[in-house]
Amino acid sequence: MNRRAILLIEDEQSISDPLSVALRQEGFDVLVADTAAAGLESFRSRTPDLVLLDVMLPDGDGKDVLREIRGSTRVPVIMLTARGEEMDRVLGLELGADDYVTKPFSAAELIARLRAVLRRSGPATEPAGSTLEVGDVVMNLETHRVTKGGEHVDLTVKEYELLRVLLEHAGKVVRRNVLVEEVWDPNWFGSTKTVDVHMSALRKKLGDDPGSPTYVHTVRGVGFRFASPAELAE
Repeated sequence: MNRRAILLIEDEQSISDPLSVALRQEGFDVLVADTAAAGLESFRSRTPDLVLLDVMLPDGDGKDVLREIRGSTRVPVIMLTARGEEMDRVLGLELGADDYVTKPFSAAELIARLRAVLRRSGPATEPAGSTLEVGDVVMNLETHRVTKGGEHVDLTVKEYELLRVLLEHAGKVVRRNVLVEEVWDPNWFGSTKTVDVHMSALRKKLGDDPGSPTYVHTVRGVGFRFASPAELAE
């Protein structure tokens, strides 16, 4: 069985050394880079299954590395940040990061997050040709391809999973805690604002007007609702 490869882009040896050991003990192949340039070079030479990316690197900003990665691939990325500032995390998520972990963190916590992201980004198990279709939005559950009006919509792993849950319950309100459990983890302890950040990005990609959305509607204090087929047919 092929071992999944993890690219760790982190300049603090006190973090990268023990984390590399822990990841290898868990059965992963680990590639380590301590600069943005080395990280991108390593990424291009062997596309990993997941990237652990430090925000603060000696030769650049991790968010710029994320932009480069997202310019060509949907490989899952977990951001590592020492900053507690919400805007750093929000920007990383808006750029396409699949999760973030704030330092200091335990190896066990990070590996649990990593496995959850890999699980959600893994191959779909639904039968071939299985789709969800509401109005002009179509999701192929086998290929993870989403189209709107026949045009491809490029979504991150989290955006795709949010849309999947909403489409499965089209016309009905999906509570915020249900979205967290379905898309993140039943034991998620991060900020629920993460849901809003990803939902905002999803809306933009669907071309929704925030003031008068067509597809994704906010039900204040409860959750979100995807428009019903009847609503979209009007």
